[in-house]
Amino acid sequence: MPRQQVAVSTPLGTTIGYSRAVRAGDLVFVSGTTAIGPDGAVMHPGDAAKQAELVLERIAAALRELGASVADVVETRIYLTDITSWQEVGRAHGAVFKDVRPASTLVEVGALVIPGLLVEISAIAVLGQ
Repeated sequence: MPRQQVAVSTPLGTTIGYSRAVRAGDLVFVSGTTAIGPDGAVMHPGDAAKQAELVLERIAAALRELGASVADVVETRIYLTDITSWQEVGRAHGAVFKDVRPASTLVEVGALVIPGLLVEISAIAVLGQ
């Protein structure tokens, strides 16, 4: 199967030169995904839980576009600008991955690419398990 890609719908996709997700054979890699709107503005400012929910919806959509689903996810990485929001972000993650239970990393970072972003999540999925 040839490599497949999902484009990024924000200005950063072109500027940085990356894809939302890439499928290579049975592996799907979803890039760090944030709550940036199509206009480049931060969505749900100040609300880490809402940003996480939106990010997880975007990840699920990218997976679907490449013939995968959240059930195929084997790893997630969660980056927070404020570790005290880990429980609310964790609940959003748990609502999506409750039965899948992928390996996961959750860390605090100094900043994300645009001020006001509170959460960034990436994922790796394996098809045909």
